[in-house]
Amino acid sequence: MEYYHNLITEKSFKTLQDFKRQYKFILIGGWAIFLYTKALKSKDIDVVIEYDELEKLKKNFPLFKNERLKKYEIKTEEIDIDLYLPFYSNPGIPAEEIKKYTQGIEGFVVPRPEILLILKQRALFERIGSPKGEKDKIDIISLLNFGLDFKFYKKILRKYNIEKYPGELKNILQSVTQVQELKLNQFRYSKLKKKTLRQL
Repeated sequence: MEYYHNLITEKSFKTLQDFKRQYKFILIGGWAIFLYTKALKSKDIDVVIEYDELEKLKKNFPLFKNERLKKYEIKTEEIDIDLYLPFYSNPGIPAEEIKKYTQGIEGFVVPRPEILLILKQRALFERIGSPKGEKDKIDIISLLNFGLDFKFYKKILRKYNIEKYPGELKNILQSVTQVQELKLNQFRYSKLKKKTLRQL
């Protein structure tokens, strides 16, 4: 089951692949989660990028600086590309710290899934109650279903002083009874919820 229309996600992934051929970046957000879980495809693209790559981008795209959210944005017809920069952006943990926790998947550099969970929790906190917030919630549950190292997750939360996140994760788990998009009926979701709550 798709969350966004296939045509949009295909266009987004093609844009992402073109982007990869021209620029260096760390992929975060929904597409990074998809590379692990193969669950929900994404519409928008989120990357951590260095300043020299930003300069290259400026030659090819109109960039919009979002002072409130501390990021740069590229807006196309249907797909938004959000650019997070070291020592400026904090999408959940400081952007310059994310590169310490990356690995390669399918030719992309992506953070460990536990880091992606933290970034997604931050995104959900900012978009709760919106359609994008609902997608964030499903992405979070898809990561939990994929399997995580909760000791590492808690260690990172302590390091960056964001120890309220396990409590918020429990609230997310309690707010849902099944997730059709992930083929998690009530029985399967209940098993996942119990297992995760034990580890938290």
